[in-house]
Amino acid sequence: MHRPADLSLWAGRADAEEGPRAIRWHQSVRPLLDGVAPGLALLGFACDAGVERNHGRPGAAEGPAALRRALANLAWHRTAPVWDAGDVVVDGDALEAGHAELAGTVTRLLEAGHRPVVLGGGHEVAFGSFTGLAEHLALNAGALPPIIGVVNLDAHLDLRAGRASSGTAFRQIAGACAARHWPFRYLCLGVDEGSNTEALFDTARRLGASWRRDRDSTPARLDEATAELGAFLSSVERVHLTVDLDVLPAGVAPGVSAPAPRGVALEVIESLVDTVVASGKLLLGEVAELNPRFDPDGRTARVAARLVEQMGR
Repeated sequence: MHRPADLSLWAGRADAEEGPRAIRWHQSVRPLLDGVAPGLALLGFACDAGVERNHGRPGAAEGPAALRRALANLAWHRTAPVWDAGDVVVDGDALEAGHAELAGTVTRLLEAGHRPVVLGGGHEVAFGSFTGLAEHLALNAGALPPIIGVVNLDAHLDLRAGRASSGTAFRQIAGACAARHWPFRYLCLGVDEGSNTEALFDTARRLGASWRRDRDSTPARLDEATAELGAFLSSVERVHLTVDLDVLPAGVAPGVSAPAPRGVALEVIESLVDTVVASGKLLLGEVAELNPRFDPDGRTARVAARLVEQMGR
């Protein structure tokens, strides 16, 4: 089901006495309409099915609304518009239907010239988003298959087998690429070895994926992580960037399904996002796993809002 934009979420401080340049996101974001100028298109994926199937803590379905509330009060430093495309709402366990609707909506946004940023939902969102991107590129492909780089900032490889869940998305993406005879290019930065079995690393090797551990992604080693990311970006034509908030330390992002025992510092994550944006290859972004039930002071939502703002630059 698609739910239209709820403008009541876009509310916050107004500094009218400071003039027309003292505006915030809630004064600038508008609902998406047909024929509007290309811009950043925010699309929610209100879904708990993937997290529940993966035995995680439900509540991610409430993430898109919480993220909009956190975005609302950010100062506006943009020239291009931001549109609210509403939410794809997954009813109960109907994840596959939700993926299909999400994919179709992402395709339409890309065809209209927008840069979609999808607000999860659990990390199952990545498969639906990628499917929409793949369809858009297939519709506009030349003789050669597009080379899509999937950059995942995440404590988990999410390469599990079995029924679709928040832990299977990138294995599903690998299967979708194989079905289209496209290369699978996947880089996961921030991997927690203690949260990923040897079987998952075996799968990553078999699929030709690349990864970097959280302990190798410290501020002191940022140059190494940036160089690895830069080399990956140079090998692809288009980028799907996905951020699972559980890549961050639990003290920075407690409001997730599986808080990180270590995590990667926010300044590192922000720098990596900047590197992707600066490449000029980013077509699609998303932020996943925001769970407001475990975020009582809203700090995780505020961090997520910073990352969404970065993706839209």
